[in-house]
Amino acid sequence: MMKKSWKRLNLIATACSILVMSAGQAQAMGLLQAYEAALVNDPTYRAAVSENVAGKEYRNIGRAGLLPTIQYSYGTSKNKAEITSPSTNFLGQPTGGFTESNYDYTSITNSVSLRQVLFSLDATARYKQGIAQTNYSDAIFSARSKDLIIRLTTAYADVKFAEDQQDLFRAQRDAYAEQKRINERMFEKGEGTKTDMLETQAKLDVAEAQVIEAQDNLLNAKNAFSAIVGSEVNQLDGLRPEFTVMPVTLSSFEEWMTIATESNPEIAAAKYSVEAAELEISKAKAGHTPRLELNAGYNRGLSDSITTRTQDQTIKSVGVQLVIPIYSGGYVTAISNQAIANRDKAKADLDSTKNRISIELRKQFNAVQTSLTKISALQKSVNSATLLVEATKQSVKGGVRINLDVLGSEQQLVAAKRDLAQAKYNYLISFLRLRVTAGNISVDDVQTVAAYFIPN
Repeated sequence: MMKKSWKRLNLIATACSILVMSAGQAQAMGLLQAYEAALVNDPTYRAAVSENVAGKEYRNIGRAGLLPTIQYSYGTSKNKAEITSPSTNFLGQPTGGFTESNYDYTSITNSVSLRQVLFSLDATARYKQGIAQTNYSDAIFSARSKDLIIRLTTAYADVKFAEDQQDLFRAQRDAYAEQKRINERMFEKGEGTKTDMLETQAKLDVAEAQVIEAQDNLLNAKNAFSAIVGSEVNQLDGLRPEFTVMPVTLSSFEEWMTIATESNPEIAAAKYSVEAAELEISKAKAGHTPRLELNAGYNRGLSDSITTRTQDQTIKSVGVQLVIPIYSGGYVTAISNQAIANRDKAKADLDSTKNRISIELRKQFNAVQTSLTKISALQKSVNSATLLVEATKQSVKGGVRINLDVLGSEQQLVAAKRDLAQAKYNYLISFLRLRVTAGNISVDDVQTVAAYFIPN
């Protein structure tokens, strides 16, 4: 089902990319549209596609050693010969002289040969190794296909978070600017202080710098995102106001780890690497085993030598050839020992991959599990900070608080909103990372996350 979903999305990705490129200018885009464009335009993914196409040929390369090889050759040459021989009489007795003969003739040769392996442990091991290498290539491509989802979603969230920061810092700057105008009016009426004015100006200057920095961060985030989707984007869909955490279908980490062990493409690739290394040992040791081949040939020669210059010969042959290796200078032993060491390394790499996947899976599992509490707490923090700003402004009017308290409460609100937005983006990324690490992600999961965003 998952493969069908990927194929379906790949088919519509090309059409969507054409629409994207035909626009010829920056445009609005949602997460699902971005993913469809990335499938066609992302250089890293396109490189993975080409690498996978090349990797699939390992199977055919290995199989070629078990199939017959047929060769045809044709040759022609112009020959001139001078032969000096002792002269003889009519009785065939030497006369003591010499006779010189000149020949001028054309030679033509045609031959077809066939070779078929009947028994070869080396060729068998190469075929099986080719299958393992093709499977390894497919697993690596699957991993990189899933990695595209994470890279794209992370880049998308980086753009949206940079936009959030810019908007919040602009709002903060505008608030400080308004507060500065109020301070100036109050000072002119003799109700304010010079200290309040200077304090607000200092905060305003910092806010201006933060706005400029946020603009640079947003530009950099957009450039990174555009490099993945292949076009400039002037607007991305934003988060929905209502945000609910998705239920986790599997409640325990052990269940997720079981799925990852069976489905994670990186673990699968490491297993195929071990299999290929095992077969490399078999291939190396096959250098000490006999090889049996069937050979067949068809040869036709016209004047192919001086003795047959007037003859047209046709020779057909069928036979078997047995090759028994005896000694190769220690080559077979050396490459066998090398292959064993590489096999042991592949097994260690497999264990390392399993450990890394386990750590990452637990990290994302915990992140998803705690997201509901974290987002809920940060939402309450935003609500409280909003109320605090209003209450502090009222207290200033009543003479209970001072201008510094207002600036502090507004800064607290900015930080709370930023942290809430970041927590939501982190949750969505962790949701996808959990499934990517487990190896059971599908296009439906991308669509699920895309539904959290709506056009602004």
